[in-house]
Amino acid sequence: MNKIPDLFILAEHADLMKKLNQWDIAYHQNDAPIVDDATYDAVKKRALEIEAEYPELAKNGASTHVGAAVSEKLKSVSHSVPMLSISDVFNEAEVADWFNKLTDKDIFIELKVDGVSYAARYENGSLVRGLTRGSGVEGEDITANLRTIPDIPQQLKGDFPKIIEVRGEVYMLRADFLALNTIAEEKKEKIFANPRNAAAGSLRQLNPKITASRKLSAFAYTYGELSARNWSTQSEYFEKLESWGFKTTGNWAKRVCSMEEIQEVYNDVMMKRADIPFDIDGLVLKVNNVDLQEKMGARANSPRWEVAYKFPAARGITTLRDITVQVGRTGVLTPVAELEPINIGGVLVSRATLHNADEIARLGLNVGDKIIVQRAGDVIPQIVGVAEKTSNSVPFIFPDRCPVCGGNVVQESGQVARRCVNTLGCPAQRIGELEHFVSRKGFDIEGLGTKQLELFISRGWIKNPADIFTLITKYGDEIKKLDGFGEKSVSNLNTSIERARNIELHRFLYAIGIPEVGEVTAKILARAFGKLTELRSAPLWKLKQIDGIGDVMADEIVSFFADTHNTEILDELLKQINIIEKESPQITPEGPLVGKKIVLTGTLLKYTRDEAKEILEKLGAKVQGSVSAKTDIVLAGSDAGSKLTKAEQLGITIWSENDFENIINEK
Repeated sequence: MNKIPDLFILAEHADLMKKLNQWDIAYHQNDAPIVDDATYDAVKKRALEIEAEYPELAKNGASTHVGAAVSEKLKSVSHSVPMLSISDVFNEAEVADWFNKLTDKDIFIELKVDGVSYAARYENGSLVRGLTRGSGVEGEDITANLRTIPDIPQQLKGDFPKIIEVRGEVYMLRADFLALNTIAEEKKEKIFANPRNAAAGSLRQLNPKITASRKLSAFAYTYGELSARNWSTQSEYFEKLESWGFKTTGNWAKRVCSMEEIQEVYNDVMMKRADIPFDIDGLVLKVNNVDLQEKMGARANSPRWEVAYKFPAARGITTLRDITVQVGRTGVLTPVAELEPINIGGVLVSRATLHNADEIARLGLNVGDKIIVQRAGDVIPQIVGVAEKTSNSVPFIFPDRCPVCGGNVVQESGQVARRCVNTLGCPAQRIGELEHFVSRKGFDIEGLGTKQLELFISRGWIKNPADIFTLITKYGDEIKKLDGFGEKSVSNLNTSIERARNIELHRFLYAIGIPEVGEVTAKILARAFGKLTELRSAPLWKLKQIDGIGDVMADEIVSFFADTHNTEILDELLKQINIIEKESPQITPEGPLVGKKIVLTGTLLKYTRDEAKEILEKLGAKVQGSVSAKTDIVLAGSDAGSKLTKAEQLGITIWSENDFENIINEK
């Protein structure tokens, strides 16, 4: 019998998944990671530990999570075979736990290249389509961009299958990365943080000419869809890839058959890591026998026959020059370490986040100290501790006044964060709120970036969101005279603003910045209430009844709409825009599932839980959270747990995802 998680476990797991989803979007969609690999791995590992103890949480948890949704800027295409991720292991004991369960100890070891995954489909030897990993179920169409990479052949050579989807990693050599940043710096263009970011940003360009100019490289290492196979091992497949015209990491690959040999390869590569001309963050250990790979199969998001043996984070010692403080859109003050620049693993590091005052105290940091900096996963560095106290080091005193506006700084009871209380008068908060408001997931107003907002705010032209919609009418002539503006740019900005006047309810709710309400929660609220007026007047108890809305979230929503300042701003904004609203879901009398009580369990490949629920409700069904004798149907995806078992015991009709799609197509 499965254990039932208490409220504390549920809250912790929800918080972990919220972080992972946010970090995945930053990493996979935006090519701008906001945490290092070590932080990400630690959070994911804790989520997996919880899901192992409480299997019910695995359905929408880290156990079934792959990548992130595809970007709206690129065409979305379904993978013919799901493109899964690889499970991570971090020490010899975890490797041994995986290795000792294998019936065949013939292991093929490859380098884990730190790049961006691709899938290249070939028909009769010709490249016909290229995709990113995306969500694992759907990827982004990057065919034109893949064609610009010399290491990915347009036409295969030799003896190849009629249909094969070759999968691998696009990366950038460190030398090419440094040259790219040197040119960008001279042109005052975007500087990439590391080769992986540069490769990802280059591969997902809308203009293939930009991709072609970036000197991308690629390795191939596995396959997806396949019409026929004439190799029996992974090592033999590497030989096939090279004969077809691909590059592989075969020069560094090893075949081993014991834990001792695995660890020897690991230690050897670790020592030579800096000499390899591209970034790696570990090894990939694969069962060499392909028949056994297919027999072992996969979990919801990763194959059972391979693991990624991750390297520890790269570290270095440097001087803490200063600690500066940044102010975010919610008024939170975040200290940032200003470092003596140091090269760690091929990346020049000069800053690191310190999170809050408690973190500074925990680390015992003084300005002037020699500190240990860790660059885990080649992303945002973190300070691990103090290596040496110096004679001229001085303690850092956290400011009691906002460094931007001079407002009072407070630390609320029970909170770690310190905030500027000058919500209305602090430019940093206003800029942050407006950046969020005009972002792609909000009102999506192109031409209003940070610099433009700062300029218009400083001139008093934008004081609140409603002012954006009168900006051109009031100040268009003056804007045209400013540096960087002109007739065309002002016209384009006006077009973008006018287009934004009509907005869907869920995007509006995201844009107005309700605390705790992100993109997913905004969609839940829009679906539950249908109209803004109903949400604004919703009592606390009603919000708490909605699946996906917790107590803290419900409190924040009620408080937001009860605040006089917020209501005044909303009322002014509503005079300028039109919200596209829908009635909350109603049962359709003619629907084929009218009156049917349906329970969802497990993970569907093509639909999220919310999407499936919405479709079922439109067909007349009542979606329930638990299985009982009154349940009519259980829709079961992969890794379905106790609900499926109970349904089988009660003799309840069980649908697969195919059954679900058949009903959709028949409606």
